[in-house]
Amino acid sequence: MRVVIAEDLALLRDGLTRILEAYGMTVVAAVDNAASLAKSMTDSDVDIAVVDVRMPPTYTNEGLRAAIDLRADRPGFPVLVLSQYVEPLYARELLASGEGSVGYLLKDRVTDVGRFVESVQQVADGGTVLDPEVVAVLLSRSEQTSPVARLTTREREVLALMAEGRSNAAIAARLFVSDKAVGKHTNSIFTKLDLPVADDDNRRVLAVLAFLDGPR
Repeated sequence: MRVVIAEDLALLRDGLTRILEAYGMTVVAAVDNAASLAKSMTDSDVDIAVVDVRMPPTYTNEGLRAAIDLRADRPGFPVLVLSQYVEPLYARELLASGEGSVGYLLKDRVTDVGRFVESVQQVADGGTVLDPEVVAVLLSRSEQTSPVARLTTREREVLALMAEGRSNAAIAARLFVSDKAVGKHTNSIFTKLDLPVADDDNRRVLAVLAFLDGPR
């Protein structure tokens, strides 16, 4: 897998490079600003970009804007965005296209190297990954309103893990239940939320996130 990294902090940029290369990926460019990111993306063989939300010169949302522009130029191109803080608005903008191959994680998640690398691979393979803290914020906005309020405690747990981008098998392993049990919970959740059941994991994630982040 060929990766471009855009991160202004040299220490983190080097750390990300070392982590990904240790897991067999090739970092073709590691840059510190949006302009250099755009230049690096002229390489058509790049498989995914890992981008910091805030980069020079204003350190506000240059990285996010660069990621969105990149996906506008190359629809569906895999992008994993890293942020220092929980900003549901950033996740909403990234997901606005309705396509997969997108991720939004807090930088703290990088310390869980295995999960971080798994997230990079999942996004590169066309999946959607959303940080658990962002999911928690979206759920907290929804859980007092119908129909999310109708979900059981276990169904809320399954819903949160679905929104993070986890498959049924991963949810089953996390909750120490069978795949069959997760399937039953999933069907119940989609029935209660009036969502069409989707066999494809990524379409399922996007449907759940669209519901959670929809108008109240």
